[in-house]
Amino acid sequence: MSTRPRLPFLKGHGTENDFVIVPDLDGHLDLSAAAVARICDRRAGVGGDGLIRVVRSSAHPEARAMADRAEWFMDYRNSDGSIAEMCGNGVRVFARYLQRAGLAEEGDLTIATRAGVRRIHIAKAADGTDGAAVGGEGAITVEMGKALLPEPGPEGGITVSVGERNWPAHHVNMGNPHAVAFVDDLGHAGNLFTAPGVRPAAAYPHGTNVEFVVDRGPRHVAMRVHERGSGETRSCGTGACAVMVAAARRDGADPAVTGRPVSYTVDVPGGRLVISERPDGTVEMTGPAVIVAEGEFDAAWLDTALG
Repeated sequence: MSTRPRLPFLKGHGTENDFVIVPDLDGHLDLSAAAVARICDRRAGVGGDGLIRVVRSSAHPEARAMADRAEWFMDYRNSDGSIAEMCGNGVRVFARYLQRAGLAEEGDLTIATRAGVRRIHIAKAADGTDGAAVGGEGAITVEMGKALLPEPGPEGGITVSVGERNWPAHHVNMGNPHAVAFVDDLGHAGNLFTAPGVRPAAAYPHGTNVEFVVDRGPRHVAMRVHERGSGETRSCGTGACAVMVAAARRDGADPAVTGRPVSYTVDVPGGRLVISERPDGTVEMTGPAVIVAEGEFDAAWLDTALG
């Protein structure tokens, strides 16, 4: 019989981008990549697009320098166990967990991530609008930082390919890398559990997320995404932000040029997000975040998973 204390977990999602949430407030838990992959396995584990470990910034070596600005650090892992810099849907779910656990209230807070400190606003339930309120809970807005649009290298621009089709793509970095391709039909993306081709490979030495985008109307687009380390997911928050930034540049609506903020509605397979960019370049994402379950890992199973 295992002598390991039972470990609690929760399950949550943001526009159906789903996560296993593991509270480890004082940073005692050591989760290997293999353990994360097993927990996220949809047949042999809890299942999720990723795992969020909740830890105090002061207790995590990667976050201590941010502890004076953000009490909590989101230690985010992809479903294969690899480390990710940032997850936009995940940070909303992280904030919802803090609210549920009594560690944060409605209003403003900050959360540390590997991509830096993110400012969050948890709206009151009555304030939720346009797909933002779910289950009686208000929308969560995340200040996602500023997009970086790297210049093409000596090899030229970015190209995304699926089978014999290929498209030019926009290189957008939202704390993690994205290649955004505008297409005529989302079906052309094919089976996104297989990573699309991206050239030149040197532009993304650590891999990239790839978004396929179609227009739905004025300032309204829809997307599918292949997330590095996870395959196709129902939503990607940083991907939706990258799509909005790329669409605004394509449409001549760059706020830095026009001097006016701009918002796009971005439909993902799991729901709807509203993405805005201010003239200073700051990108904000608004959408739902839902906790659907909580429980405890079986101690014997956890012994096997953690090794």
